[in-house]
Amino acid sequence: MRKFAATILSLVVALGILAGCGGAKDSAPSTDAKKDAAAAAQQPAAKKDLKPAFVYVGPVGDAGWTWAHDQGRQHMEKQLGLKATFVESVPEGADSERIFEELVQKGHNPIFGTSFGYMDAMLAVAKRHPEVKFFHATGIQTAENLSTYFGREYQARYLTGIVAGLQTKKNVIGYVAAMPIAEVIRGINAFTMGARSVNPAVKVKVVWTNTWYDPAREKDAAKSLLDAGADLITMHQDTPGPLQAAEERGAWAVGYNSDMSKFAPKAFLTAPVWNWGPYYVKAVKSVQEGTFKADAYWGPMKDGIIDLAPISDKAHADAKKKVEEVKSKILAGTWDVFTGPVKDQSGKERLAKDAKMSDKDMLSMDYFVEGVEGSIPKK
Repeated sequence: MRKFAATILSLVVALGILAGCGGAKDSAPSTDAKKDAAAAAQQPAAKKDLKPAFVYVGPVGDAGWTWAHDQGRQHMEKQLGLKATFVESVPEGADSERIFEELVQKGHNPIFGTSFGYMDAMLAVAKRHPEVKFFHATGIQTAENLSTYFGREYQARYLTGIVAGLQTKKNVIGYVAAMPIAEVIRGINAFTMGARSVNPAVKVKVVWTNTWYDPAREKDAAKSLLDAGADLITMHQDTPGPLQAAEERGAWAVGYNSDMSKFAPKAFLTAPVWNWGPYYVKAVKSVQEGTFKADAYWGPMKDGIIDLAPISDKAHADAKKKVEEVKSKILAGTWDVFTGPVKDQSGKERLAKDAKMSDKDMLSMDYFVEGVEGSIPKK
């Protein structure tokens, strides 16, 4: 603390001299001042002074993506004895940059952004404030003070595809998709591959909503898929809307983000579910203890960050057994979803037999695999 105080005093004196010369606003910091600021940014944050903050793209009551993140925040608070701030329903784009900047100005550190579309805003604010640590969920760009984090949701998606492939009678499954980004495309492909691994006749029809959180639109999209012949609905959305549409029509449903069985108890079969709490504990502790180092975390199922909701007793009799067989291979690391051969919609080979897809190719996936019906909107 004495060294820290001395550093601050030096900065104050230096700024005072600049102000006396009439150039404080326009003059760039000296080399020594930059070194001092960089050194201060690496000092451990005192627990009592640490003020974590979370920025959510939806409301905490969405029962899905944002709800799961907020459960993780609460877990972190209990484990570390801290109180965190959160801001919900923040749109992606310019509005989010303003929110991130305001949180910095209020002394929050670290700051978590929980939507892919926050990427440019977080990079800009992180660059302006190297003393603050940032964590971006689902992001693909890092900086010295900005980490990214996500789970390999495609592994759980494949397993839910197995459940769906065994369940459908019409061999037509409807998929309500949010945004045409690699994360969503990868999930659609993994689900389809899982379904076709047990039922090669399955077709997965995709409808895009271009929203993360819009209950009415998501539900309407599911209805359109049911009208097109689907007898099972799944989704990459943040609300139970598509599941409720399935239940109302007497169809089956596979959810996402959390165990939404209570919203559609007759239709719900299972879902990939998130467990963010342990990661948030680890991330905040790294800032507390001064061990933070920017990285790109993409955790597998064995880490526990992504898993399955319990499989319903209404599921096909072979569903639980088949899922456990494949899941055990995933957990052991002896097999992963995107192992060749993989062909796209046109029949073109994208991955040779027994070849394993690289993370780079998975993170930039921009095509549908065999069995998917639909197109990917151009950016």
